[in-house]
Amino acid sequence: MRLLEEIIEHNRSFVEKEEFQKYQTTKFPDKRLVILSCMDTRLVELLPQALNLKNGDVKIIKNAGAIVAHPFGSIMRSILVAVYELNADEVCVIGHRDCGMSHLDSKKILDKIEARGVPTDKIDTLKYSGIDLHRWFEGFDSVEESVEFSVNMIKKHPLLPPSIPVHGLVIDPGTGNLDIVVNGYELEA
Repeated sequence: MRLLEEIIEHNRSFVEKEEFQKYQTTKFPDKRLVILSCMDTRLVELLPQALNLKNGDVKIIKNAGAIVAHPFGSIMRSILVAVYELNADEVCVIGHRDCGMSHLDSKKILDKIEARGVPTDKIDTLKYSGIDLHRWFEGFDSVEESVEFSVNMIKKHPLLPPSIPVHGLVIDPGTGNLDIVVNGYELEA
């Protein structure tokens, strides 16, 4: 059985047994917080447990490295929607130790893209269109600096109310220990 078939089979049983009922909540985060976190598999269950979160407490946005790469990209749009439409009053960026985005080598990724069958001419078309794939696949050297960069990108966004605290944390995926990089309450004017 292939993965999708396993998922659908489980889902049928999940729905029939009404297991969904224990997860029901509203679309509004009870703790009025939106979190930007990395997509790392080690954080799926660890992060909510380490922060004492249950279903319905927060909005969680995930991407590679917990990075806000562009002030008008989908991550920033999601944060603003959480603030203006879903009643979030605080934002928290949470990076983690041993992140795959740390020291990411864009050349190796591009080599893997070609090895998986993407034709070189498609990659060249993107390059000739002005897309710098090496910059697009750029990682970071310091998780703390990356978190601080994303916090600043969010906090300085022209559409974010100045009253919204933006925090920055780093979690250890082995222990769940949290280190504060930016205390958003200290940045409030």
